[in-house]
Amino acid sequence: MKIMRHTECVLLFILVGHYSTGQSQPVAEKKKTEFKISVNYNTGLNYYGRVDSLHSSGIFPLAELWFNENFYVNAAPVFVNNPTVSFEYAGTVSSVGYQFNSNNKWLGNIYLIKSFYQENSDLVQSALNAQAGVSLTWLNKALNVTAGADVKFSENMDYGVTAGLDHVFRRQINEKSVLVIDPSVYVNAGTQQFTKSYLKRTTGFLLFPGSEQVVTESAQKFAVLSFEFSAPVIFATGKLQLLFTPAYVIPQNLLINEGRPELSEIGEKMFYATIGAKVRF
Repeated sequence: MKIMRHTECVLLFILVGHYSTGQSQPVAEKKKTEFKISVNYNTGLNYYGRVDSLHSSGIFPLAELWFNENFYVNAAPVFVNNPTVSFEYAGTVSSVGYQFNSNNKWLGNIYLIKSFYQENSDLVQSALNAQAGVSLTWLNKALNVTAGADVKFSENMDYGVTAGLDHVFRRQINEKSVLVIDPSVYVNAGTQQFTKSYLKRTTGFLLFPGSEQVVTESAQKFAVLSFEFSAPVIFATGKLQLLFTPAYVIPQNLLINEGRPELSEIGEKMFYATIGAKVRF
Protein backbone atom coordinates (compact mmCIF):
# COMPACT_ATOMS: atom_id res chain seq x y z
CA MET A 1 0.00 0.00 0.00
CA LYS A 2 1.23 3.22 -0.48
CA ILE A 3 -0.15 4.05 2.42
CA MET A 4 -1.01 2.52 -0.82
CA ARG A 5 -1.27 5.79 -1.48
CA HIS A 6 -2.04 5.16 2.13
CA THR A 7 -5.72 5.87 1.75
CA GLU A 8 -6.18 3.68 -1.32
CA CYS A 9 -4.98 0.61 0.54
CA VAL A 10 -7.72 1.09 3.10
CA LEU A 11 -10.25 1.12 0.29
CA LEU A 12 -8.73 -2.01 -1.20
CA PHE A 13 -9.20 -3.89 2.06
CA ILE A 14 -12.80 -2.73 2.19
CA LEU A 15 -13.43 -4.16 -1.27
CA VAL A 16 -11.87 -7.45 -0.23
CA GLY A 17 -15.01 -8.14 1.78
CA HIS A 18 -17.09 -7.92 -1.38
CA TYR A 19 -15.06 -10.55 -3.22
CA SER A 20 -14.53 -12.97 -0.35
CA THR A 21 -18.11 -13.52 0.68
CA GLY A 22 -18.72 -15.66 -2.37
CA GLN A 23 -22.27 -14.47 -2.87
CA SER A 24 -24.35 -11.38 -2.14
CA GLN A 25 -26.58 -11.20 0.89
CA PRO A 26 -30.31 -11.55 0.13
CA VAL A 27 -32.00 -8.18 -0.03
CA ALA A 28 -34.41 -9.10 2.75
CA GLU A 29 -31.60 -10.14 5.10
CA LYS A 30 -30.41 -7.48 7.51
CA LYS A 31 -26.74 -7.91 8.29
CA LYS A 32 -25.61 -7.42 11.88
CA THR A 33 -22.78 -5.14 12.99
CA GLU A 34 -19.40 -6.67 12.21
CA PHE A 35 -15.91 -5.89 13.47
CA LYS A 36 -12.76 -6.71 11.47
CA ILE A 37 -9.12 -6.32 12.40
CA SER A 38 -6.04 -6.89 10.26
CA VAL A 39 -2.28 -6.50 10.31
CA ASN A 40 -0.52 -5.49 7.10
CA TYR A 41 2.99 -4.92 5.82
CA ASN A 42 3.96 -2.82 2.79
CA THR A 43 7.41 -3.21 1.27
CA GLY A 44 7.53 0.25 -0.35
CA LEU A 45 5.38 3.12 0.89
CA ASN A 46 4.64 5.50 -1.96
CA TYR A 47 2.14 8.10 -3.12
CA TYR A 48 1.46 7.72 -6.85
CA GLY A 49 5.04 6.44 -7.14
CA ARG A 50 6.44 9.34 -5.12
CA VAL A 51 8.65 8.16 -2.25
CA ASP A 52 10.54 9.65 0.67
CA SER A 53 14.33 9.85 0.39
CA LEU A 54 14.77 6.89 2.76
CA HIS A 55 12.46 4.57 0.76
CA SER A 56 10.41 3.54 3.79
CA SER A 57 8.41 0.38 4.27
CA GLY A 58 5.47 0.25 6.67
CA ILE A 59 3.41 -1.84 9.07
CA PHE A 60 -0.18 -0.86 9.71
CA PRO A 61 -2.87 -2.61 11.71
CA LEU A 62 -6.37 -1.79 10.49
CA ALA A 63 -9.58 -1.86 12.55
CA GLU A 64 -12.92 -1.76 10.72
CA LEU A 65 -16.44 -1.44 12.09
CA TRP A 66 -19.28 -2.27 9.67
CA PHE A 67 -22.68 -1.17 11.01
CA ASN A 68 -24.31 -3.09 8.16
CA GLU A 69 -23.19 -4.26 4.71
CA ASN A 70 -23.03 -0.64 3.51
CA PHE A 71 -21.85 1.77 6.21
CA TYR A 72 -18.37 1.54 7.75
CA VAL A 73 -15.69 3.37 9.73
CA ASN A 74 -12.07 2.34 10.10
CA ALA A 75 -8.68 3.48 11.37
CA ALA A 76 -5.08 2.46 10.66
CA PRO A 77 -2.03 3.61 12.64
CA VAL A 78 1.10 3.60 10.47
CA PHE A 79 4.55 2.47 11.64
CA VAL A 80 7.55 3.18 9.41
CA ASN A 81 10.77 1.26 8.84
CA ASN A 82 13.80 2.62 6.96
CA PRO A 83 17.61 2.73 7.37
CA THR A 84 17.35 5.29 10.21
CA VAL A 85 14.29 4.16 12.20
CA SER A 86 12.56 0.91 13.08
CA PHE A 87 8.83 0.65 13.75
CA GLU A 88 8.44 4.41 14.27
CA TYR A 89 4.89 5.76 14.58
CA ALA A 90 4.17 8.10 11.65
CA GLY A 91 0.47 8.83 12.14
CA THR A 92 -3.04 7.44 11.80
CA VAL A 93 -5.43 7.42 8.86
CA SER A 94 -9.16 7.02 9.50
CA SER A 95 -12.15 6.92 7.18
CA VAL A 96 -15.91 6.73 7.07
CA GLY A 97 -17.84 5.59 4.03
CA TYR A 98 -20.84 4.07 2.37
CA GLN A 99 -20.49 1.14 -0.03
CA PHE A 100 -23.34 -0.12 -2.19
CA ASN A 101 -23.93 -2.97 -4.62
CA SER A 102 -26.72 -2.64 -7.19
CA ASN A 103 -27.85 -6.10 -8.36
CA ASN A 104 -24.21 -7.23 -8.66
CA LYS A 105 -23.86 -4.90 -11.67
CA TRP A 106 -22.65 -1.72 -10.02
CA LEU A 107 -20.36 -1.38 -7.01
CA GLY A 108 -19.99 2.07 -5.49
CA ASN A 109 -18.13 3.67 -2.62
CA ILE A 110 -18.47 7.15 -1.14
CA TYR A 111 -15.85 8.00 1.47
CA LEU A 112 -14.21 10.63 3.62
CA ILE A 113 -10.66 10.12 4.88
CA LYS A 114 -8.93 12.07 7.64
CA SER A 115 -5.17 11.86 8.20
CA PHE A 116 -3.34 12.51 11.47
CA TYR A 117 0.36 12.40 10.59
CA GLN A 118 3.17 13.40 12.92
CA GLU A 119 4.66 16.81 12.18
CA ASN A 120 8.11 15.27 11.72
CA SER A 121 6.91 12.56 9.31
CA ASP A 122 9.00 12.27 6.14
CA LEU A 123 6.34 10.38 4.20
CA VAL A 124 5.27 12.15 1.01
CA GLN A 125 1.59 11.61 1.79
CA SER A 126 1.90 13.19 5.25
CA ALA A 127 1.09 16.57 3.64
CA LEU A 128 -2.45 15.27 3.07
CA ASN A 129 -4.90 16.38 5.76
CA ALA A 130 -8.13 14.93 4.38
CA GLN A 131 -9.67 13.44 1.26
CA ALA A 132 -13.23 12.96 0.04
CA GLY A 133 -14.16 10.89 -2.96
CA VAL A 134 -16.45 8.54 -4.82
CA SER A 135 -15.83 5.52 -7.03
CA LEU A 136 -18.14 3.46 -9.22
CA THR A 137 -17.40 0.06 -10.74
CA TRP A 138 -19.36 -1.62 -13.52
CA LEU A 139 -19.21 -5.34 -12.79
CA ASN A 140 -19.34 -7.77 -15.71
CA LYS A 141 -17.92 -11.15 -16.74
CA ALA A 142 -15.30 -9.75 -19.11
CA LEU A 143 -13.73 -6.71 -17.43
CA ASN A 144 -14.81 -4.65 -14.44
CA VAL A 145 -14.56 -0.94 -15.25
CA THR A 146 -13.88 1.57 -12.47
CA ALA A 147 -14.00 5.37 -12.46
CA GLY A 148 -13.47 7.61 -9.46
CA ALA A 149 -12.97 11.22 -8.43
CA ASP A 150 -11.70 12.84 -5.26
CA VAL A 151 -10.79 16.10 -3.57
CA LYS A 152 -7.61 16.27 -1.49
CA PHE A 153 -7.09 18.84 1.26
CA SER A 154 -3.65 19.98 2.40
CA GLU A 155 -2.32 23.55 2.44
CA ASN A 156 -4.10 23.76 -0.90
CA MET A 157 -6.93 21.86 -2.55
CA ASP A 158 -6.28 19.32 -5.30
CA TYR A 159 -8.63 17.27 -7.48
CA GLY A 160 -8.02 13.76 -8.73
CA VAL A 161 -9.56 11.19 -11.06
CA THR A 162 -8.92 7.46 -11.43
CA ALA A 163 -9.82 4.95 -14.14
CA GLY A 164 -9.13 1.24 -14.10
CA LEU A 165 -9.84 -2.23 -15.45
CA ASP A 166 -9.75 -5.54 -13.61
CA HIS A 167 -10.93 -9.12 -13.96
CA VAL A 168 -11.74 -11.37 -11.01
CA PHE A 169 -10.74 -15.03 -11.04
CA ARG A 170 -12.54 -16.93 -8.28
CA ARG A 171 -12.06 -20.54 -7.24
CA GLN A 172 -14.23 -22.18 -4.58
CA ILE A 173 -11.94 -24.57 -2.71
CA ASN A 174 -14.55 -25.97 -0.34
CA GLU A 175 -17.71 -24.81 1.44
CA LYS A 176 -15.80 -22.41 3.67
CA SER A 177 -12.77 -21.46 1.56
CA VAL A 178 -12.35 -19.40 -1.59
CA LEU A 179 -9.37 -18.08 -3.55
CA VAL A 180 -9.64 -14.83 -5.52
CA ILE A 181 -7.11 -13.24 -7.89
CA ASP A 182 -7.86 -9.82 -9.33
CA PRO A 183 -5.36 -8.54 -11.95
CA SER A 184 -5.86 -4.78 -12.30
CA VAL A 185 -4.53 -1.79 -14.19
CA TYR A 186 -5.18 1.81 -13.16
CA VAL A 187 -4.30 5.29 -14.34
CA ASN A 188 -4.34 8.14 -11.81
CA ALA A 189 -4.47 11.83 -12.66
CA GLY A 190 -4.98 15.04 -10.75
CA THR A 191 -3.92 18.59 -10.07
CA GLN A 192 -0.51 19.45 -8.67
CA GLN A 193 0.57 22.56 -6.78
CA PHE A 194 3.96 24.02 -7.72
CA THR A 195 5.87 27.29 -7.83
CA LYS A 196 7.47 28.90 -10.84
CA SER A 197 10.06 31.65 -10.95
CA TYR A 198 10.94 34.01 -13.77
CA LEU A 199 12.98 37.15 -14.33
CA LYS A 200 10.93 40.31 -14.66
CA ARG A 201 12.42 43.53 -16.04
CA THR A 202 10.86 46.90 -15.29
CA THR A 203 10.95 49.69 -17.86
CA GLY A 204 13.22 52.65 -17.11
CA PHE A 205 11.98 56.24 -16.86
CA LEU A 206 13.92 59.19 -18.36
CA LEU A 207 17.48 58.91 -17.03
CA PHE A 208 16.68 56.11 -14.60
CA PRO A 209 17.50 52.59 -15.89
CA GLY A 210 15.12 49.68 -15.54
CA SER A 211 15.71 46.90 -13.04
CA GLU A 212 15.43 43.12 -12.94
CA GLN A 213 13.86 41.05 -10.22
CA VAL A 214 13.01 37.39 -9.72
CA VAL A 215 9.29 36.78 -9.35
CA THR A 216 7.98 33.56 -7.80
CA GLU A 217 4.35 32.55 -8.29
CA SER A 218 2.23 29.60 -7.24
CA ALA A 219 0.55 27.60 -9.99
CA GLN A 220 -1.54 24.49 -10.49
CA LYS A 221 -1.71 21.99 -13.33
CA PHE A 222 -3.69 18.85 -14.12
CA ALA A 223 -1.63 15.86 -15.24
CA VAL A 224 -1.36 12.08 -15.20
CA LEU A 225 0.28 11.12 -11.89
CA SER A 226 0.88 7.39 -12.30
CA PHE A 227 0.11 4.11 -14.00
CA GLU A 228 -0.27 1.12 -11.72
CA PHE A 229 -0.51 -2.62 -12.24
CA SER A 230 -1.44 -5.00 -9.44
CA ALA A 231 -2.79 -8.49 -8.83
CA PRO A 232 -4.42 -8.86 -5.39
CA VAL A 233 -4.52 -12.47 -4.23
CA ILE A 234 -7.08 -13.18 -1.52
CA PHE A 235 -7.60 -16.44 0.34
CA ALA A 236 -10.61 -16.53 2.65
CA THR A 237 -11.57 -19.40 4.92
CA GLY A 238 -14.21 -19.00 7.59
CA LYS A 239 -13.56 -15.69 9.35
CA LEU A 240 -9.95 -15.44 8.23
CA GLN A 241 -8.65 -13.64 5.14
CA LEU A 242 -5.07 -13.68 3.84
CA LEU A 243 -4.01 -11.06 1.32
CA PHE A 244 -0.99 -10.69 -0.95
CA THR A 245 -0.89 -7.81 -3.44
CA PRO A 246 2.14 -7.44 -5.71
CA ALA A 247 2.14 -4.15 -7.62
CA TYR A 248 4.20 -2.12 -10.08
CA VAL A 249 3.84 1.66 -10.23
CA ILE A 250 5.12 4.06 -12.88
CA PRO A 251 5.07 7.70 -11.66
CA GLN A 252 4.44 10.45 -14.18
CA ASN A 253 5.02 14.23 -14.26
CA LEU A 254 7.20 14.52 -11.17
CA LEU A 255 7.56 18.12 -9.99
CA ILE A 256 11.20 19.20 -10.29
CA ASN A 257 12.40 22.44 -8.71
CA GLU A 258 15.55 23.49 -10.57
CA GLY A 259 18.34 24.29 -8.16
CA ARG A 260 16.31 23.15 -5.14
CA PRO A 261 16.45 19.33 -5.13
CA GLU A 262 15.12 19.23 -1.56
CA LEU A 263 11.86 20.71 -2.90
CA SER A 264 11.61 18.31 -5.84
CA GLU A 265 9.55 15.13 -5.88
CA ILE A 266 11.40 11.81 -5.69
CA GLY A 267 9.79 9.08 -7.75
CA GLU A 268 10.75 5.91 -9.52
CA LYS A 269 9.30 2.90 -11.26
CA MET A 270 9.02 0.29 -8.54
CA PHE A 271 7.74 -3.12 -7.57
CA TYR A 272 6.25 -3.36 -4.09
CA ALA A 273 3.87 -5.65 -2.26
CA THR A 274 1.32 -5.59 0.53
CA ILE A 275 0.94 -8.63 2.76
CA GLY A 276 -1.86 -8.89 5.31
CA ALA A 277 -4.12 -11.06 7.43
CA LYS A 278 -7.64 -10.14 8.53
CA VAL A 279 -10.09 -11.67 11.03
CA ARG A 280 -13.83 -11.00 11.25
CA PHE A 281 -15.67 -11.04 14.59
